[in-house]
Amino acid sequence: MVRNEIRKNASEEQLMDDALEAGADDIITEEDGFEVVTTPEDFNAVKDALLEKGYEFVSADVKLVPQTTTVLSDEAQVKAMEKLIDLLEDDDDVQNVFHNWEQE
Repeated sequence: MVRNEIRKNASEEQLMDDALEAGADDIITEEDGFEVVTTPEDFNAVKDALLEKGYEFVSADVKLVPQTTTVLSDEAQVKAMEKLIDLLEDDDDVQNVFHNWEQE
């Protein structure tokens, strides 16, 4: 999935119409803007169509978004996961850390 973050100055209804017409899969309303979700194949077409209509992007890039998430409820597992993520992020050879862990 791809997420394009658009500033809040756009009308939600108009953005939804424009984005879906351009081939977007979903629109997510957030506190300070909107996220337009597309497939990687439709990313450039949707982004270009919205730029042509005058929308201002905060960011527009391909991100890995998990389709399913896992909730860890055992405190030992949570601590182990936090330690693993910290160790990976501190490693100079690691550029990005992605996971499907959902905190409660």
